Amino acid sequence: MVVCNVDRFLAEAIESILEQTFRDFEFVIVDFGSTDKSKEIISSYATKDSRIKFHEIPHCGLAEARNQGCLLAQGQYIAIMDADDISVLERLAWEVEFLDGHPRVGMVGGAVELIDASGGSLANSVLLSKLSLDRPVEDSELRIALLTYCPFWQDAVMMRREAFNKVGGYRAVMVQGEDYDLWMRMAEHFELANLKQVVFKYRMHPHQVSVRKRKQQTFCSLSVRASAKLRRSGSPDPLDSVQAITPESLKQMGVGEAELQASLAAEFRGWIQFMCAAGEWNAALKAASEMLGSCDWKFVETRTVADMYLQVAKLAWNHNRYWMSIVTTGQAILKRPRVAGRPVRLLLERIGLA
Repeated sequence: MVVCNVDRFLAEAIESILEQTFRDFEFVIVDFGSTDKSKEIISSYATKDSRIKFHEIPHCGLAEARNQGCLLAQGQYIAIMDADDISVLERLAWEVEFLDGHPRVGMVGGAVELIDASGGSLANSVLLSKLSLDRPVEDSELRIALLTYCPFWQDAVMMRREAFNKVGGYRAVMVQGEDYDLWMRMAEHFELANLKQVVFKYRMHPHQVSVRKRKQQTFCSLSVRASAKLRRSGSPDPLDSVQAITPESLKQMGVGEAELQASLAAEFRGWIQFMCAAGEWNAALKAASEMLGSCDWKFVETRTVADMYLQVAKLAWNHNRYWMSIVTTGQAILKRPRVAGRPVRLLLERIGLA
């Protein structure tokens, strides 16, 4: 577990590991620059349970912090845990049993249950249930999925230390999506698997929402797929030499502006829907508003851009931001006049005339 300023959820996350039905483990916790009460919380648990190995390092990137934790691990298997989520009590037992019985598998993940900031289940949302439970489980299915998206939840993963060392761990250049890159490289040497059981609870909360981070995550995801494609063709891995993943470096990997903007639009809209389904309306509105100004969208279909404006307009209206809603609705109509019928139809439906 790597920790940096997550004291609100940290105790519950630590306890979910200490209370596992599988007991024979060390719990490596690395704090990489907390300024809140996180270090005090960790220390209080470390004095009571000798399985906790607490380390402090200077502030750094997430990938570097994860590498520090994994390199400190002495066990045969390494399980990943974030400091704001919850592992189910049987998680380690199920994953150890699976890896013991499948020596060719380098890493195993599992299904998740989505929860809100207070720990309440979000299973009643059809969208969120599909996202959290509908994941491929077999190696052949996972390899196909990796070509277009990351089919693993990082907090669900247990991997062989041998597999982690063989591919060189996380790469520092991946400031977002470092897990996707690691799994993609592991797949070139080992089989992969997902358990059907729910193995952890993923917490949705407003602090996760950042257009800047979603944008960078899209850049990183595209670079993962592009670099894997180049490796398969026998070319050198471009991520071994770049200092940062930018639109310019993506272009050198063969990712054009049109593909980049299409991916950004899909990522933003999906994340906003994700947050709306979780009931985080304020965060969704903020992200949607920032989304519109983050790109010129000239390579994206006008229908998609118009839908993006209408999505913002609907969120703004629900938050009594009526002028903002009217302006963005007008922008949607300017982009694609046919969408003018949608708000009219919604109004007619509300007054019972449609």
